[in-house]
Amino acid sequence: LGKQDYKKTRPMLRATRLKAETKKTALGIKEVALVLAAILVFLLAFYAFFYLNISNEVDLDLDPDEN
Repeated sequence: LGKQDYKKTRPMLRATRLKAETKKTALGIKEVALVLAAILVFLLAFYAFFYLNISNEVDLDLDPDEN
């Protein structure tokens, strides 16, 4: 609270303080984006692992030398 706040009434000071506290503790867009990016990378790695695993099994089942 700065020097200009001496003219404000008590409820106005309380509102200003609460607004500053909520701004300080609010989740930022950057944090949300980082969490979503981490989840996306994890899901893509999970998908790629199983995709490669299944594609290798299909290649083994279609071995031309079998017949």
